[in-house]
Amino acid sequence: MHSKVVIIGSGPAGLTAALYAARANLEPLVVRGLQPGGLIATTSEVENYPGFVEGIGGYELAENMEKQAARFGTEFKDTLVTKIDAEARPFVLHTDSGEQLTADTIIVSTGASPRKLGVPGEEKLANRGVSYCATCDGFFFRGKSVVVVGGGNSALDEGLFLTRYVSELVVIHRRDELRADPILQERAFANEKVRFIWDSTVEEVLGDDKVTGVRVKNLKTGETSLLATDGVFPYIGHVPNTKLFAGLLTLDENGYIVTDGRQRTNVEGIFAAGDVVDHVYRQAITAAGEGCKAAMEATWYLAEQEHAATKKASQAQTNEVTSPALGQW
Repeated sequence: MHSKVVIIGSGPAGLTAALYAARANLEPLVVRGLQPGGLIATTSEVENYPGFVEGIGGYELAENMEKQAARFGTEFKDTLVTKIDAEARPFVLHTDSGEQLTADTIIVSTGASPRKLGVPGEEKLANRGVSYCATCDGFFFRGKSVVVVGGGNSALDEGLFLTRYVSELVVIHRRDELRADPILQERAFANEKVRFIWDSTVEEVLGDDKVTGVRVKNLKTGETSLLATDGVFPYIGHVPNTKLFAGLLTLDENGYIVTDGRQRTNVEGIFAAGDVVDHVYRQAITAAGEGCKAAMEATWYLAEQEHAATKKASQAQTNEVTSPALGQW
């Protein structure tokens, strides 16, 4: 299956790239990956994306983006890319289904995944009280007490969503002040279900078959204490999904793809956009902007390649016509 543009990832960056590439008649293919819609699809409410006065659900926003891209001819495939052969032209993409895709250009928009706490009990109790998606799992904690770890926008936004269901929400933050936007802080401080544990980290998630509590360490005093809880939701940052590109694309010290400011990577014909590149802003709107840029760059790149091929073919034809026949010398 050959495409002029293959987009790996289906968050705001990938879907915006698909929209622009499709409108340029490039008939892009989007490989959705493990999280269709990207992380934005797991967000309960998006209030800072322009054009939605009353806000919009993250899943609905991603769904609308996909429908818009499909309207102009984007194709979608539910599979995972496991390997890229960048020595070949066109590029060859191997998938977990055993299928091979080929592409003249690739736009990488694989995003980032929630950073884990890395403490005992976390892996063991994943999906047994440990969750990284309040929108997905909040319903299962009706009337229960849960812990949110973190102090940024994601922690408070998802935490406030959880207060629709839980009886108590405990926010554990390693500092003595939050990093979230002021409006989210105001809502959290005003919510009677929310209380804070400052200057502390979670040292261990407790429980056998399900979460029963956490071991909390105060970073200033060094003291530890046990806190009973039914669920743990870590929101302590993200890790870029770039393992696939190690050894192929230039990555920075934190694993993010390095681009030249125009979404171009170190491999000609491969572009990158969104949270896989951006570790500063990490917003849906900035990801969408980079997706737009990546698609435009891919369009220009393909046009240049086509022009060069046409020029070469024309020159070869001219040389053939003007070359003297054998025996004329």
